[in-house]
Amino acid sequence: MTDSTGAAAAFAEIPVTTLADVLGREQVMGTGIRPLWSPVPRVAGPAFTVRCPPGDNLMLHAAIHRAERGAVIVVESGDLDYALAGGNVCAVAQRRGVAAFVADGLIRDLGEVREMGFPVFARGVTPFPGSKKAVEPLNAPVRCAGVAVRPGDFVVADEEGIVIVPSARTRDTLTAARAKLAEEAGETLDMWETAHRTRIEEVLRAQGYEG
Repeated sequence: MTDSTGAAAAFAEIPVTTLADVLGREQVMGTGIRPLWSPVPRVAGPAFTVRCPPGDNLMLHAAIHRAERGAVIVVESGDLDYALAGGNVCAVAQRRGVAAFVADGLIRDLGEVREMGFPVFARGVTPFPGSKKAVEPLNAPVRCAGVAVRPGDFVVADEEGIVIVPSARTRDTLTAARAKLAEEAGETLDMWETAHRTRIEEVLRAQGYEG
């Protein structure tokens, strides 16, 4: 087992909500990107980054033959007129061991993608494909749904959203997230309610609320 594989397995056990609490808002992708079928499994893996200019999908089609097994292909596009990929591209990616697509854009052939169970997080669907002309570097820094993503950063995605864990923060993030989960596991609802009410009442009093 490689370090990357071990970290991916560890992150797959941690809810996105916990990671968001640990990492902060700046590492959470915007809500416009969502799972395109449900219930989607939680996915986690190192980012293989792609940049596609509006109207073109060449580099995503190139990436499925180059990404390592377990990678999450992250696409910077922002194109809401043309599809970045369809059923066959997703099928080949799945067969080659790609964990998921996270795309700031659209796909097509959603029924096929849903039937094969390939996780795709994107802005939606459109039936019309993009062209294949524009060459861009692969595995260069990108920006996807408001978050900077570098090759090798960890992507964790589920029905709650998508979090990017910077590669330099992998160990610290895992430690903090596991500690938070352990603390929550030892807390009953009664304990949580008491602490929650105390905290809320303190804030209300500090703001002068007397109701």
